[in-house]
Amino acid sequence: MLYPQTNAKRQMIDLSGFWNIHFDPDNSGRFGAGFDGGEIIAVPASWNDQLNDRRDYFGTAWYQTTFSLPWGWRGQRIFVRFNSVNYLADVWLNGEQIGSHEGGHLPFAFDITDRVQDEGNLLVVRVDSSLAPDRVPPGNLNAQPGASFGLASFPDSSFDFFPFCGIQRPVLLYTTPQSAITDVTVTTTIDGKDGMVAVRVVHTADAATLRFSLQGHGATETAESSTNTGTLTVKNAAFWSPQSPNLYTLKVELLQSGQVIDSYALDIGIRTIEVDGDRLLLNGEPVKLLGFGRHEDFPVVGKGLLPALIVKDYELMRWIGANSFRTTHYPYSEQMMQLADRLGFMIIDETPAVGLFFMEPGQERRNALCKQYIREMIDRDKNHPSVIMWSIANEPHTAKPEARQTYYSQNYTVVDHASREAAVQAFREQAELARSLDPTRPLTLVSHEGATEEAWRFVDVISLNRYLGWYSESGRIDAGVERLSHEIDVVHQHFPGPFILTEFGTDTIPGHHAEPPEMFSEEYQVEFLTQYITMMNTKPFVVGQHIWNLCDFKTSQGVIRMGGYNYKGVFTRDRRPKMAAHRVRDIWHKETQSEVY
Repeated sequence: MLYPQTNAKRQMIDLSGFWNIHFDPDNSGRFGAGFDGGEIIAVPASWNDQLNDRRDYFGTAWYQTTFSLPWGWRGQRIFVRFNSVNYLADVWLNGEQIGSHEGGHLPFAFDITDRVQDEGNLLVVRVDSSLAPDRVPPGNLNAQPGASFGLASFPDSSFDFFPFCGIQRPVLLYTTPQSAITDVTVTTTIDGKDGMVAVRVVHTADAATLRFSLQGHGATETAESSTNTGTLTVKNAAFWSPQSPNLYTLKVELLQSGQVIDSYALDIGIRTIEVDGDRLLLNGEPVKLLGFGRHEDFPVVGKGLLPALIVKDYELMRWIGANSFRTTHYPYSEQMMQLADRLGFMIIDETPAVGLFFMEPGQERRNALCKQYIREMIDRDKNHPSVIMWSIANEPHTAKPEARQTYYSQNYTVVDHASREAAVQAFREQAELARSLDPTRPLTLVSHEGATEEAWRFVDVISLNRYLGWYSESGRIDAGVERLSHEIDVVHQHFPGPFILTEFGTDTIPGHHAEPPEMFSEEYQVEFLTQYITMMNTKPFVVGQHIWNLCDFKTSQGVIRMGGYNYKGVFTRDRRPKMAAHRVRDIWHKETQSEVY
């Protein structure tokens, strides 16, 4: 899905601003033709923190706004695009339903050419944000055996972040020509010092040709094609990497009878990414991922797009010495991805498949949704050089029952044999689908099961989440690190190849101190992260260390979440550093000065 843009052939406006919202807790309203009154709501932003008494509302709400067409738009195809609506969206224009979409973190668009008026258009969106077992991610499981970690929380989610609701990224109105470019796929390879850029285009024109041009870093390359593909060779190319995030501008023009009828431009990076034995190679050289899991989360806006916050988070990650992050546990905004291309951050791009379980109710439906999200995510993000890996799930409940009892404490529930087989089959199909859509990037699946994770058979990079010395071996960092070191070796014996510790950390109350270090103190977080990183640096096959989390973030209420927050950030929720931020900065800057990344 191409991001809308304004050029000589296309136009785009942003409908962000103050909308009206009407809450419908009984789910009984019929407001497709609009409603009177309601409350003022900012779009984009979650509704939970904006309005009094709506923090814990997870049901149906109706949004509406009005707009007029800009001058000169008639004669083109006109679309409305929603970048993120959590979770179910039904959309009406001028009283007529125009479409629906399920899933809270990926975009969707509708052609409104034949339905839009010049003035006085009424756009209505019904948003259903209720938690349900047959959704992805699932919720309202009531601690169902095999589906949750057995810890009560409110709201009842299967994931450890707050389920913010509403229209959370911009709503865009845009045009394309009647015959238009509808998709562009770019793949790059390297031949010595030269870069090869292969382009595949989908369009709706008859008897058309394509013209490709590539500019940047002193190069100007052009090619024409009567088919839907083209290749450009860049001599002495400036490759994309974290140290040098070089970008070229690729322009694709659609021509009929020698006249340009459509044009689309995007920034691309020439780079390769591959797995070689125990190594992860970027442009043929070993790379090590230093960084974080993180969340789209901030006071008042919730998961709403906040451009200044994106800039701030990248500044914090650059200051601390990070070169990467995982989009835990859903694809982030397209603006976040675009800036990663420009700043040189490597991204593990993850679907919303967090907390999956493989029993009824809703098993078949959840599996279908996971495939939908894989398609939508790859379609949206396939051209970003920053995206170096796809993650198809985080912490699914897949282990053999006897194995889970061996590896985990009593807080973790048991999965039966039937659900284990269902999980294996589901992830086999999902991995095959992802590879068919994009064979150029490695796949991973982030697990908390350890060596018993059978779904790791289908991926290229092993990703494990571990909190030994916190949730188990509590207060005993030395014992936790020793046990983890052994477990990582066991995992690597079972599943050779690159390994990433994708989550590790401790809840840390800002300003709480203890000597000697004890749990929840800033000193404990410093010691925990120091020992984990020191241990991982002794294992050459560990190609990534992602601390959980960059910043503290909002969660459901529960007995292990004081104040409804996860305090594992090395920065506070309002982006102030804890002691651990300074310690990690010292470690990572010394590493990057002495080794190649």
